[in-house]
Amino acid sequence: MELEELLRAMDRTAANLKKLDSVWERAKPFIPTGPQLGSDTQYDGLKAAWADLLPGLPPIDGWTITAPLPDIEDMGQAFIDYLDIGVPPTEVHAAGDKPGADIAAYRYRLERARRRAARGRLEQLVSTVDAALPLAMGGTTRDSLERLENEQTQKIETAMGEIARLLGEDAEGIDRWWDLHRHMRFSQGGDWHDISEFDWPAVRAGIEAKALGDSDPLPVPDVDLGQAASGNLTGAATLALPWERLDDDGFERLLYDLLRDIPEHQNVEWLMQTRAPDRGRDLSMDRVLRDGSGGVRTERIIVQAKHWRSRSVGPAAVSDTAVAGKLWGPPLVRGIVIATSGRFSADAVAWAERHNSEGVAPHIELWPESRLETLLARRPYIAAAHGLK
Repeated sequence: MELEELLRAMDRTAANLKKLDSVWERAKPFIPTGPQLGSDTQYDGLKAAWADLLPGLPPIDGWTITAPLPDIEDMGQAFIDYLDIGVPPTEVHAAGDKPGADIAAYRYRLERARRRAARGRLEQLVSTVDAALPLAMGGTTRDSLERLENEQTQKIETAMGEIARLLGEDAEGIDRWWDLHRHMRFSQGGDWHDISEFDWPAVRAGIEAKALGDSDPLPVPDVDLGQAASGNLTGAATLALPWERLDDDGFERLLYDLLRDIPEHQNVEWLMQTRAPDRGRDLSMDRVLRDGSGGVRTERIIVQAKHWRSRSVGPAAVSDTAVAGKLWGPPLVRGIVIATSGRFSADAVAWAERHNSEGVAPHIELWPESRLETLLARRPYIAAAHGLK
């Protein structure tokens, strides 16, 4: 079956499911919740409409909705019968809930099937853009005002159009999706540099996230892991991680999961949206400190995420964060962690060391990519869950 033919069938199925859901929303108020007699002509019409729509839901992995809407006259009488014998009418309530449960189950299967259908093609299209982008730019400078149009830019635009078709409405929620399309439309040197440095890395990470739902297992090789571990293994382990797969929000979510996994960190929470005006206060936590005598205390820590891949974090960014830290509270901020997927400049490291030597709160900790990679190497399940493995 052709991919486009399957997508059209799924689109029509989704439309039919939406109609069925609408019928159920109108029918639900008629469902008895206790003893009653008789039926209702309006409900009978909705019951017929439900039956008419069921053929529009093809099987997914061998399952589809086949049950009609319940007979409300039989349900009302069943409540009376259960009341007479003094038994809880659990089965009657379940019959009334079944249509909604069936719709939810079918929607879940349909969304999963669509992701499964699109995943392989999305991987091909992402690879196409990865390969075409540097060729499209060639030696174009950022300050070039000429419109860049060539075979490779056309290939990228075509790929992005197909990606939009495969993702459907989910595409609009991807970070920098509209930025990328705006830059492609203007197509000057600065636009393509922004696409390469900022837009595409974020969009690429979003595509990969949408292609793999929360319930979809991460792809693993078709091997017996125990037997493979007993064989002759070659190569060496590496700490390096493909940080470019994450956008700003994805980097914060990774930090959030990492911080929560460290036993000494409690009450980890987000404080503000990514790219807030003050460019900070991304995460907060309480760090538990224990001494050898059994004493325990906690200190409030602010964690600022900087997903900077094209430049190092300089002293100005570090000093601005330290100054802002003195204004936060209460409770008093004792420490600030600046975590980056890149590196800190030598001047930034020197500034933090001088600041800390003065003993003035907040204490500054710098976590470059190397430290994050070391922490994640001990927790590979976190890196894998965020698409870094």
